[in-house]
Amino acid sequence: MDEPVVYKRCGCSAQDRACPDLADEGHGSWYFSIQVLGPNGRKGRVRRGGFHSAEHAMHAARELAAADVLGAVSAACTMAQWLRHWLTTLQPIRERTRQGYADHVRIHLIPGLGRILLAELGPVDLRRFFAGLAQRRNRYGKVLSPSTVQRVHATLRAALNEAIREGLIDTNPARRLRLPRTRRPHAQVWTRSRQATGQRPAVAVWTTEHLTEFLDYVRADTLYPLWWLAALRGLRRGELAGLRWADISLETRELTVVQQLIHINGQLRVVPPKSEASQRTIALDTEAVRLLRRHQQRQHLQGLDTAGWVFTRADGQPIRPDYLTYRFRYLVAASGLPPVRLHDLRHGAASTALAAHVDLRTVQGQLGHASIVLTSDTYTSVLPELHHEAAEATARLVLTTARRTGHRLRKRTLQLQRRPSNRPPR
Repeated sequence: MDEPVVYKRCGCSAQDRACPDLADEGHGSWYFSIQVLGPNGRKGRVRRGGFHSAEHAMHAARELAAADVLGAVSAACTMAQWLRHWLTTLQPIRERTRQGYADHVRIHLIPGLGRILLAELGPVDLRRFFAGLAQRRNRYGKVLSPSTVQRVHATLRAALNEAIREGLIDTNPARRLRLPRTRRPHAQVWTRSRQATGQRPAVAVWTTEHLTEFLDYVRADTLYPLWWLAALRGLRRGELAGLRWADISLETRELTVVQQLIHINGQLRVVPPKSEASQRTIALDTEAVRLLRRHQQRQHLQGLDTAGWVFTRADGQPIRPDYLTYRFRYLVAASGLPPVRLHDLRHGAASTALAAHVDLRTVQGQLGHASIVLTSDTYTSVLPELHHEAAEATARLVLTTARRTGHRLRKRTLQLQRRPSNRPPR
């Protein structure tokens, strides 16, 4: 095994490891790089950072190297041995889930817990590990989010549950571990007052005016039909990248989501949609049909296969989903509009549909959610115009009722005044 390499970097500029300020003690953090056995038994290079000193980085690297030993799994095996075995024996699961498990094992769990024996792993070890994980920084220099820590915990629980089923341990020490609760960020609309603060929400949504400006700006872009579908129909980037002409009927104005493209281990792979509910048929508006028809004619003139992928590179090969993210980010920055993520267009698609008075159940089917609660809680950030419509509707109801009630009260008062009194005069 190679000797670990320790180095310092900051990430504050394009120079990074060549930054002249790295000589300052408080600038940047320490990293290590080492070759270890991967989940498939092959060697791969692991890099970890965020350490306060070169000594801490070297110590962590040598701990990882010491745990990097293959052996038969038993109650006496190390966590590194068990986690690798667990990854190789997983039941069929989604590729994205498998990759997430493998990343958590390689980046976090083996470096942090790999040397501990499976049978001796206890709550104290886990509290210490997750306390350190909550302070660790990612490759961009940001502290790991609570949701990332929760996902690493979920991976560990799954691995230890399997060890129980194998009869290697009796209880799962990660089961009762308490971690900071995470809150799903609520999507916020880029109103003028929010733009003036200069603070970007975790999940941001354009107003209808913003969306109109963006679509007008990208009208000449070759992927304009894709941006239209993402913004108005709420397709995921993998669904858009995996779309084939066979999945679209321009005559009936329908699009069927039956697959998606993902980029994993350096390769593009066709996989089923995210969930069973994600396999859905989406109605297309007239403008979408017109844009897709022109896009198909353009492909035909370029000599591309108009029976294959809908959105392609210049050579006719499918587009990587992450390229769509980069391209969208570039176009948003160039347009001068408030920043949003590509996935945030799903939020916007739901909100825009609600603003157009589409019922929630229809929006649920459009987005491909199994639960209408998920649609309501996550993707239906209410646009400002809906707030104003609700306020006006409420006021109209109250004022109308008040006028009607006031008329009845005045009429009753006049009747009482005109009615002769039976009281004797004083």
